[in-house]
Amino acid sequence: MKNILSAQQLHNLAMNIVGKDLEDQGYEFLAVNSQLKKDPQFVALKNKKLHFVIVQVISYPDDPNFFDVVFLETIKQHALKFKAKTFYAPVGLANALDYELPVTSDSNYVVNYPGIKEV
Repeated sequence: MKNILSAQQLHNLAMNIVGKDLEDQGYEFLAVNSQLKKDPQFVALKNKKLHFVIVQVISYPDDPNFFDVVFLETIKQHALKFKAKTFYAPVGLANALDYELPVTSDSNYVVNYPGIKEV
């Protein structure tokens, strides 16, 4: 039986994708929050500068290149209080066999991750 991934499981998958990317870019994690709707997900240092990274899962057919400007501006204002830069990390996920089907625990998936974007 195919187990459809829950919203939290999809979020955790996206967190792993973004976390690996941040590690590869030399970020040092100060805090990681993998709870849904608890932002930012990553508080990290790079070159002695503080960074807030918001991770969001985007399901097909939505485009990960579009984002909620008002929401991200709220996070950005919070980050400025800590003299931190704010980044958005959208992760598009889809079932590899059929984009219209949900992502399951026993199927391959396609990732559309354009990287982190400064807000």
